[in-house]
Amino acid sequence: MIKVTNLTKKIGDVNALNGLSFDAQNGQITGLLGPNGAGKTTCLRTVFGLLKADSGETEIDGIDVAKNPMEAKKNLGLFPDPCGLYERLTPREYITFFAQLSGLSSVKAKAATSEVIKKLNMDDIADRRCQGFSQGQRMKTALAQAVVHNPSNVILDEPTRGLDVMSTRILRDLLIQLKEQGHCVLFSSHVMQEVAALCDHVVIMANGQVIAQGSVDELCEKAGKATLEEAFIELIGSDEGIAA
Repeated sequence: MIKVTNLTKKIGDVNALNGLSFDAQNGQITGLLGPNGAGKTTCLRTVFGLLKADSGETEIDGIDVAKNPMEAKKNLGLFPDPCGLYERLTPREYITFFAQLSGLSSVKAKAATSEVIKKLNMDDIADRRCQGFSQGQRMKTALAQAVVHNPSNVILDEPTRGLDVMSTRILRDLLIQLKEQGHCVLFSSHVMQEVAALCDHVVIMANGQVIAQGSVDELCEKAGKATLEEAFIELIGSDEGIAA
């Protein structure tokens, strides 16, 4: 579980986060939805400990990220840019390397790597060099790296950016699989269809704060609209939505 409470963060003259608060539960996919500049990436970087908040708290399974960052990161998996794989390594080598970086011993890292390769149906590519992989194969490898140490929480920042239709579908299936295994999945996006298709809980952000949150149906009901896109525009654009 990820809990964000009254986070503030100023970057230059911009209040990137402005009293941001929300929860992301285990066994659910939570989406951060907002226009460019809403603070989604700043939020995720703060959750992972890459940025330090000016005030407020972030907890990972009850662990304060600011006070105990290394312990918190053991319960976090960060989905990287699949284009950034080490192409001379095989997925097995790449995943094992990151398993050890996450604190697993050599023996445990190899065992965990074999397990995640089996879980994600990667046996056919596990011992091939990553060079020349399709986008879908790269995504599987990147996701395996993020979850090899069996974190309870997985973070993704606009994971389908630049992906084709088939690769996007593969990633969606993988995220649903993580959810069904009880993981807390938190990702940012500005693609309405993606959020509507995947998310159990949606947090709408603007200007570094929460405008509204709930299930897709709850947000549509609150805005009096039939689709998430229409609800989003209504909530972002109304004074009532900003106060919610």
